[in-house]
Amino acid sequence: MQYLLLENVSRSYGDKVLFKNVNLSISKGDKIALVAKNGSGKTTLLKVISGEEGSDGEHAKIIISKEIRTSMLLQDPILDDDVTVLEACFDSDNEAIIAVRDYERAINLGDEVTMQKCMTRIEDLKAWDLESRIHEILDKLKLSNLEQKVGQMSGGQKKRLALAKILIEEPDFLILDEPTNHLDIDMIEWLENYLQQPNLTLFMVTHDRYFLERVCNEIIELENGTLFTYRGNYSDYLEKREARKLNDAINHEKTKKLFNKELEWMRRQPQARTTKAKSRIDDFYEIKEKALTKTDNSELKINIAASRLGSKILEAHSISKHFKDKKILNSFTYKFKRGERIGLVGPNGTGKSTILKLLTQQIQPDSGKIVVGDTIVFGYYTQDGLVVNEDKMVIDVIRDIADYIPLENGQKLSAESLLERFLFPRPQQRVLVSQLSGGEKRRLYLLTILMKNPNFLILDEPTNDLDILTLNVLEEYLLDFAGCLIIVTHDRYFMDKLVDHLFVLEGDGNIKDYNGTYSEYRAWKKESVKIQQDLKNDDSQEQTKEESKGKISFEQRKEVAKLEKEIKKLEEKRLELTSKFDDITLSPEKIMEYSKELDQVNAQLEEKEEKWFELSEML
Repeated sequence: MQYLLLENVSRSYGDKVLFKNVNLSISKGDKIALVAKNGSGKTTLLKVISGEEGSDGEHAKIIISKEIRTSMLLQDPILDDDVTVLEACFDSDNEAIIAVRDYERAINLGDEVTMQKCMTRIEDLKAWDLESRIHEILDKLKLSNLEQKVGQMSGGQKKRLALAKILIEEPDFLILDEPTNHLDIDMIEWLENYLQQPNLTLFMVTHDRYFLERVCNEIIELENGTLFTYRGNYSDYLEKREARKLNDAINHEKTKKLFNKELEWMRRQPQARTTKAKSRIDDFYEIKEKALTKTDNSELKINIAASRLGSKILEAHSISKHFKDKKILNSFTYKFKRGERIGLVGPNGTGKSTILKLLTQQIQPDSGKIVVGDTIVFGYYTQDGLVVNEDKMVIDVIRDIADYIPLENGQKLSAESLLERFLFPRPQQRVLVSQLSGGEKRRLYLLTILMKNPNFLILDEPTNDLDILTLNVLEEYLLDFAGCLIIVTHDRYFMDKLVDHLFVLEGDGNIKDYNGTYSEYRAWKKESVKIQQDLKNDDSQEQTKEESKGKISFEQRKEVAKLEKEIKKLEEKRLELTSKFDDITLSPEKIMEYSKELDQVNAQLEEKEEKWFELSEML
């Protein structure tokens, strides 16, 4: 069954043609990714499909089947700021989703009468599986505050909310633009597994190469306004793309030779033409157009020299840092060695960017000290990106740093030539920074970092907005980089390729020093969790669980809802009691009183959580 059909679809802005007369067909079961250089028109093509932008020309066809449910995630989702997360997530005409929404609202309000009515309705609709699945989606995407107004959310939270909303709807056909942006690694891996479901049809733009490898069965590349199709995953794409490029080069060379031969014939012919000659003349002009078409073989080249690295690199001596009640580092000590490549990993909000600012002495630790070697030149690529007057021309941004840049081979390169190597042709160098795409700004920012000849590179989310071709070249440069390297990224492929040593932020100021790649760490962690679970569950517990599985009663469902409400109140009570200990004027009697009360709350909480866990397992 055909889900999407594009015929003769074109889009241009002034003289810039993004794509021309492209055709695309997507059928049930296809999982297709669209890849291209930054600025080639990937997002624009999705906007044309969604109807947000129109196609040039009168004969274009854009058909999405009306027999299926289609959901689309664009980079800037449109959400109502005045509604709550709960209302936004469950904004649907699906009766089962509405029933679950009302049930969640009743739980939040503590309305037991409405809660029981909703439970009866969910039971009648056989929607408990849906309720469980919705909770999984919200939990995995870390959307816990269902009463929060959408207008109070950050850009990343809104993107996760928009993703949750379309997954809850269970569409037949998903169209996604950079779905992994604003997700941490746990969320990305969960989404990757979710999208592998055989009943899902998928069309997406992404630079996550593990997604391309594990999820996709077809990759489409947009190049010079034309779509090229490659059956298979990312590995297949790389192999087949290389073969196509080689074949194109051979054919182009043959066409140029044929053009020279036909040009010689044209010059020899008299003015009077026979019918046969006129046909050959028509063919000549077609050959001429192909022969004189420039093939886009431009590639990013990075061969900027790094400063000399001395014997003393960077040392952290018992550094600690906290913000109010949140510990970022707890007496962390480490001496960096020459050529080290370290990945800094941990959930969002654990303090990765803070640690980088500590190491570069942009902020000071609460205790301990940082010692930086005399020869160290930091190159710090931050998440904030390029901070520059956007009314400046691209060439002026580079000239403000230097007119000439030393290369690895001892030669020098002018600012104009260096920009050309970073895929900024001479005409674009006169363009204002404000007119660059997000990916082009990131590429320019990377250049401003590297041209300062750093020998200690710190890259905080360097892969955001960079296309796959640029990422591949950056990786090759970093593999040959002689200095030290620290990387923070959600791009698992990038991390695996470049680092073999991790600092894992485990929370509460603790860092685990792990020697190995990120994939090896994830495998080790999963195995550790499995072993711990096996130790907790003896054979009798397993047998009881199997016997009770699927036999939970209506009353037990009510008990789960009641327990959740009680647990929430107890957690709030525990937080309230804990905060009282911050009062330095507390008398010993009050301390004893609060301690006893806290012990009672903890005991009740432990009992109710254990009961909730048993019932949840049965669910």
